[in-house]
Amino acid sequence: MNIHPSKLLLASAISLALAAMSGVTVADEVSDARQESQISTTYTLNPYLHANDLKVSVKNGKATLRGQVEESVSKELAEEIAQGVDGITEVNNEIVVQPDYVPAKGTARSSFGETIEDASITTAVKSKLLWSKHTDGMSTEVETKAGRVTLRGTAKSAADKDFAGRLARNTRGVSAVDNQLKVEASKPGVVAAGKNGVDQAGTEIADSWITTKVKSTLLYSSNVSGSDIKVSTEKGIVTLSGKVDDGAEQALAIELAQNVRGVKSVQAKQLLF
Repeated sequence: MNIHPSKLLLASAISLALAAMSGVTVADEVSDARQESQISTTYTLNPYLHANDLKVSVKNGKATLRGQVEESVSKELAEEIAQGVDGITEVNNEIVVQPDYVPAKGTARSSFGETIEDASITTAVKSKLLWSKHTDGMSTEVETKAGRVTLRGTAKSAADKDFAGRLARNTRGVSAVDNQLKVEASKPGVVAAGKNGVDQAGTEIADSWITTKVKSTLLYSSNVSGSDIKVSTEKGIVTLSGKVDDGAEQALAIELAQNVRGVKSVQAKQLLF
């Protein structure tokens, strides 16, 4: 049977086109799967999202997010993470904010996430104690398990012990604090050395250091929207600006800033609610 050359060319062209389309489809599916995995993994490792049962689907660069969270800030964080993944061009955020939502616990995923969160909490509490002007000379061990923080070591006074407990309690993710610090005089250690290093660095470096530590302290702390507060420092005077929900949040932001080493005073006239 003879087949006309033009028909052979047409058949070949169709076959090539179908093969090309099939290749594109497979490539797209692989890319979608990779992006889904990247977003889901980031949620699992994130201390503020891992406990929530969030579902992600990606098709042709468009990510759809579903699930429930307790706060709107968690919904916004989930969207920002998805938008930051390479190749994601659009995010459809269908996550529902439910104030009384209680995440399910006990799964391997949540257990792994809790371990990451506990490590993050420990680091945050240690950092806040290290940066604090009120914990000079304090020797503190910090341990976190399922959001419960245990403080061990020594404090120079009962006031310092109480302050360390409040600083830990006001850290994101902390559910309870067991303050086992013992009050006794101790020689200044690493904390004091760090303070001297900052004091000797000069005004320019000190201001930069103060700004960074105030920002980090606000971000680590609960009941304060640290990402909405701008911080600047000049000659040890910290200026806070931006928006907060109410006077209580404003007062807490000022207190946290005043607590950081090297801060002489805090100006908050531009921190509005």
